[in-house]
Amino acid sequence: MRFEDKLKKCSREQLWQEYCGFLDMSLADYMYTQRRLMEEQLTLWSASGLGKLLLRGKTPRTIDELRQCLPLTTYADYADVLLPRRTEMLCGEPAVWIQTTWEGGLRPIKLAPYTRSMLDTYRHNLLATMMMATARKKGEFDLKAGDRILYGGAPLPYATGLMPSLFDEDIRFTWLPDSNTNSDLSFSQRIKKGFAMAMGGGVDFFFGIGSVANYITESFGKSSGGGGHHMKVSPGNAVRYLKAKYVSRRDGRPITPGDVFRLKAFFFAGTDAKCYRDRLTRAWGIAPVELAAGTESTCIGAENWEHRGMVFFPDACFYEFIPESEMRRSLADPAYQPRTCLMDEIQAGETYELVLSVLHGGAFMRYRIGDMYHCLTAGSGQLPRLTFVDRVPDVIDIAGFTRITASSMQEVIRLSRLELGDWVLKKEFNENDDPFLHMYLELPPDAQASEVVTRTVLTEHLSLYFKYFDSDYGDLKKLLNMEPLQITILKYGTIAAYEQKMGEHLPRINPGMLDIVGLLRQQADGRTEGRPAL
Repeated sequence: MRFEDKLKKCSREQLWQEYCGFLDMSLADYMYTQRRLMEEQLTLWSASGLGKLLLRGKTPRTIDELRQCLPLTTYADYADVLLPRRTEMLCGEPAVWIQTTWEGGLRPIKLAPYTRSMLDTYRHNLLATMMMATARKKGEFDLKAGDRILYGGAPLPYATGLMPSLFDEDIRFTWLPDSNTNSDLSFSQRIKKGFAMAMGGGVDFFFGIGSVANYITESFGKSSGGGGHHMKVSPGNAVRYLKAKYVSRRDGRPITPGDVFRLKAFFFAGTDAKCYRDRLTRAWGIAPVELAAGTESTCIGAENWEHRGMVFFPDACFYEFIPESEMRRSLADPAYQPRTCLMDEIQAGETYELVLSVLHGGAFMRYRIGDMYHCLTAGSGQLPRLTFVDRVPDVIDIAGFTRITASSMQEVIRLSRLELGDWVLKKEFNENDDPFLHMYLELPPDAQASEVVTRTVLTEHLSLYFKYFDSDYGDLKKLLNMEPLQITILKYGTIAAYEQKMGEHLPRINPGMLDIVGLLRQQADGRTEGRPAL
């Protein structure tokens, strides 16, 4: 039965129990569900061509045996099977293939297969997020057919493009706009169309990754302040819109969406989403609900009305967690296999790298997805609450639009044909809490000129190559409304001298802030003995 029909025939209490009942699970019941579904998946996956390939002749019969005999995996372990779409190797028939960025232009895309059972679970959990977000207390939700969703997601084959079609299988929503039926429009054109539709008929929900949601919000203020009077405004919005225009002129500020619209719920997700939480709350008059979803993982968790962190859905994936100390040890020694713990073993106040085994015929087993989560609360038999932190330290993801690693950065430099010395690249934040790439870069003595000129030329030159090398980078400057790459010139030999002083190798991607301070002190001291290693 479609959810739309259930709304007419079932009580609110019955629907809440069906979709959100997992919130009341004890941790023991949660782990029972996790293990039962994982055992089913293990049987299917181990018998598949992909499972046999990765297990290398081993035959684990239990989850504990699997954790002992199968090393943690990354996308490189699956690429030869998934990129050519070798469906005969999989344990479930794909209903759709979803795409995302892998590692810039070096390894452009990742593909992930979704079975029909995965899509059904995805849809069920998306409906649960809608119910939880609109509730003001347990069991009281506000969701109905015809609700209007302002949508900042990308079209298929990206994961966000699944949402309109999945929801439409269960309940009829109005998408402002549907990114798939409007895929011929540019990103900015879809935003303008979405706001025009919102002004014409109102909006109930807003979904977007944090940086896109912020861009959409700022675009509304600019368009409403300058050309909003050209929009067709519904009678229901007319009074609020006229009042908003009066207040904006009186106070000398742009109209905010919250002046005009009354949202039931606002969802955001993605890297750096928290940077925008406060400004988005002010603009819309409602706090955004954090959602955890990804290309390989589907939808794995969401906050409820309490905004106390996300609870992970027990039926989407089987979850393992690498403690931060173990994760950092494995970065320093790639041959080291970090230990993992399960959902009933994580501790409040600790940060973990997430490891996923996708259920319901998924391809990925013990897969390092590359995301870090912080455990906010745990213990006393209650379900842990988590919040997204960032990508793992050896990957720089700015606002969900880059995947920069040491290898991809080296390739950008090679393509640029610039004469450069040693470098480190760190993700930092400006005074507005906007993320950006900060490159600390040495120039060979014979390449040094005016520092201002050098920095300007390098910024323009490397930005050009980033746009060529990483297709998402081209949209980043527009989304952030700032230059996403900043460069600080170091004296030649500074990095090598600092490493010699500290007695250890400095990560080229995301060194610690204390190391950055140390480099700048080394620069100020002027002691740069030794030749940088390129």
